[in-house]
Amino acid sequence: MKELVREPCLPGKWIMKNIDAPIIEIFSTFQGEGSFIGQRQIFVRFAGCNLNCSYCDTNNSKSIKSGKMMSVDDVLAEIDKIKTPDCDTLSFTGGEPSLYPEFINQLASKTNLKILLESNGTLPDNIDSMERLDIVSMDIKLPEHLDGQYSERFLDNEIQSLNLLIEKSIPVYCKIVVLPTTETNTIKKVIEKLKDKTVGDFKIIIQPSSPIEKWKNLNSKLFKFSEIIGKDFDVYVIPQMHKILNIR
Repeated sequence: MKELVREPCLPGKWIMKNIDAPIIEIFSTFQGEGSFIGQRQIFVRFAGCNLNCSYCDTNNSKSIKSGKMMSVDDVLAEIDKIKTPDCDTLSFTGGEPSLYPEFINQLASKTNLKILLESNGTLPDNIDSMERLDIVSMDIKLPEHLDGQYSERFLDNEIQSLNLLIEKSIPVYCKIVVLPTTETNTIKKVIEKLKDKTVGDFKIIIQPSSPIEKWKNLNSKLFKFSEIIGKDFDVYVIPQMHKILNIR
């Protein structure tokens, strides 16, 4: 992150101060989810999350304490070590990367890589303060994701984030993780609100939770979900490909 501080020996002069952010890992692999599935990207995984989703497959990233404090320059140095010719995108993931907008702003200003933000979208003010985003993958949370801690304000905030991005002409798509317990009525309610409250077009990706072996009647549910969403949005069904390929 970035902070303005007055340099004591030079009255009136301001300098930039680096503020570290907690990082779990920095690595390169094929994107396993969403619109860019199969594309090689560099991932920066932040520690800390404002939600506690039941299906999370990176539980170690929920606590800020699990990350290593790193500066922007530290992160950039690690990125340079693993950058390859087939990679032109930097994906910020977590945890919840939108907790660290100023850190992301400073890092994004120092790289030519495209910036992909993977976010739950529940912090619209933070997302609005990000200065360079080339694409956003936004998770739409469902009540069963949060084990009784779900609030309607989560969806309201996600819609606010969507509208902010659309108004700035930043490409965004939504991802809805569906569980074996997800009901068609839940999907209907979410889609109705998205249709009524959003100000532009975006596609929605249905992502069945892994492992697929835990599902019963997976095909019939996915077809029903797709039909409901497809009335108002472009819809795709894409599983977690990195789980199928057994890669990181």
